[in-house]
Amino acid sequence: MQKDTQWGAAYTDQANAATPLNQLSWDDLRIFLACVESRSFRQAADVLKVSSSTIVRRVQRLERSLGIRLFNRLPEGVIPTDEAHAIVNSARSMERAIYDVCRRSVQPEEATRGQVKISVTEGLGTFWVLPRLIEFQRGHPYLTIDLRCAMENADVLRMEADMAVQLERPKSPDLKLVKLGRLHIYPFVAKSYVDMFGLPETIDDIGKHRLVDQVAPQLQEGVVAQKLGLDSIEGIVGVRTNASSAMLYAIEKGAGIGSLPTYASVINAPVLPVDLGLNHHLDIWLTYHPDARKTPRMSLVIDWLKSIFDPNKFPWFRDEFIHPNELAKMASEDTALNGMRGSFAAPVTRPARRRA
Repeated sequence: MQKDTQWGAAYTDQANAATPLNQLSWDDLRIFLACVESRSFRQAADVLKVSSSTIVRRVQRLERSLGIRLFNRLPEGVIPTDEAHAIVNSARSMERAIYDVCRRSVQPEEATRGQVKISVTEGLGTFWVLPRLIEFQRGHPYLTIDLRCAMENADVLRMEADMAVQLERPKSPDLKLVKLGRLHIYPFVAKSYVDMFGLPETIDDIGKHRLVDQVAPQLQEGVVAQKLGLDSIEGIVGVRTNASSAMLYAIEKGAGIGSLPTYASVINAPVLPVDLGLNHHLDIWLTYHPDARKTPRMSLVIDWLKSIFDPNKFPWFRDEFIHPNELAKMASEDTALNGMRGSFAAPVTRPARRRA
């Protein structure tokens, strides 16, 4: 009896000693991982949409629970300690397990019901995916597509989106990856600009013209200057924007020469290709969680996305470059985008004046 009592007391002492770990908060670990990735409490707070004081308080609580120091605080940010690096992989494994539980907790639904969140770059989402999404949604009226058009990448593993169409190849080995096609970029200009300033005959003439420039995540920084053989394009840029829609609008309105996907000629945008022997490309990637195919509505949308980027049907997404003028001839009525004539700079119809 005494032996049993001693064993019970020892077990109780062990349990009490382990109490801090039993109370370990997953939310604190999530904040810890955000701080490791951003190397900044303030940036982690911005990502997680909480206050910096909350970040500091949660990190301190986690340090007390684990009994180790996780970060060295520096004026320019924070650096994970050796002890922190030792638990990063374990914390990420826990993160994947948590999100997997969340996915599996959703009850199976019919393929035509429920919500699917798609993250896509702004230009592709606005000018390519959305017009085709309207037709797709009519065929599946009980399926809600949450289309998030932005140049920033969405974290599919952390359920920021169910799937993502992006221009940067994802590096995570835990994601399914499909190359949808290739986006070919070519210089374009409006006829109104040509009427006023003419066209450059050679690359050397670019310095006499105005450029429209886009700077945003997933776009190759400095590629325009590199293609033009210049150290910088500062001084010849008239308009700079981070948005693809604003880029197209500025070019359509005659603000200058700018780079657009070659399918601009297919969606009937009122722009002309500028033939200087300049073009570059970006591959288009579809990424999704390995378990997405187990959900009928996810599988349905994945197959639909693959179909609307099919290079056999839409030659502007092929690996080989095809001149925009040739693409306009190749586009049949069923492959062109209905209703996208002019996109933003549509002709203005002025009301007729009343006669006195």
